[in-house]
Amino acid sequence: MKHNFNSGPSVLPKVVLEQTAQALIDFNGIGLSIAEVGHRSPWFVPVMEEARAIVKELMQLDDSYEVLFLQGGATTQFMQVPMNLLDNNQSAAYCDDGVWGSKAAKEASLFGKVNVVASSKDKNYTYINKDFAIGAENKYLHLTSNNTVEGTQWFSFPETEVPLIADMSSDIFSREIPFNKFSLIYAGAQKNMGAAGVTVVVVKKDFLQNLQRTVPTIMDYRKHIDAGSLMNTPPVLAVYIALLTLRWIKKEGGLKEMERRSLQKSTLLYNTIDSLPFFKTYVAKEDRSRMNAVFFIEDEALQNKFLDECKENGMVGVKGYRTVGGIRVSMYNALALESVKAICNLMKEFAANNG
Repeated sequence: MKHNFNSGPSVLPKVVLEQTAQALIDFNGIGLSIAEVGHRSPWFVPVMEEARAIVKELMQLDDSYEVLFLQGGATTQFMQVPMNLLDNNQSAAYCDDGVWGSKAAKEASLFGKVNVVASSKDKNYTYINKDFAIGAENKYLHLTSNNTVEGTQWFSFPETEVPLIADMSSDIFSREIPFNKFSLIYAGAQKNMGAAGVTVVVVKKDFLQNLQRTVPTIMDYRKHIDAGSLMNTPPVLAVYIALLTLRWIKKEGGLKEMERRSLQKSTLLYNTIDSLPFFKTYVAKEDRSRMNAVFFIEDEALQNKFLDECKENGMVGVKGYRTVGGIRVSMYNALALESVKAICNLMKEFAANNG
């Protein structure tokens, strides 16, 4: 048995894989593969419409919000957000809370002034800096709700008079939060809501205003809204897998149930880490991510040995991000509790044999 701890692309529900496999051969009995149907055909348009509807349902958002399924990943959104929102000489506030927040701020600086109002770089991004002020001159505040690389997560969001924007790529649909606090949310699908290749953008319509600067058509949120995410050929297969995953989340009990499972899995893993001095995590306890646990064995030779034993036991994706190193266990929605139990048992056995 394989235990898929990959940080993304990551584990998908088995039923979603089975349904996708069937649809690749024959989609809904039409005699064509889902990969063969036209994106404006009567077979695919309902897929896009249902996927957008379930996103709003899970987030409990009204019709003042629009849902888009776009290409380019969250990295493209680092550029597309400020391109659509910042006019000449306007400024935006950014939280430098990890690798991805830092990259987002860098891209935004190409379109306006970036004010880094909070940073946790001083301690290698091992905590969330929540002590900051946001000037009214800023068009919005941008943060990364979960930091996949460093293993930190926002559990409460700042109260601010400027619009709030979040990159939720690695924890979207894993918990109940007040999504209506945000004016714009974006997320790559490949962690909690599907396969790589599509990005969801949820935006409050009145947040999008005319700019003096011309936005290229393909980058303009308003044009995509007008076209119902069908302005150009979308990643049809990736959108369909996202729909299947969204249906699965809904059927399993929605975000309340996803959060219950997430808390169960992450509590088990962090309790195991804390009970074994052999393993170290430097992330502030109150900011530990439920999605991505990052920890270390201080002896590098033993750490490599542990990683080898993970491979031997069918545990994939456990090696930490290249700039951080160590061990990383990603616990997204579709990861079974049994997989977390398996790695916890291996950790206890390894510590006993090598401590």
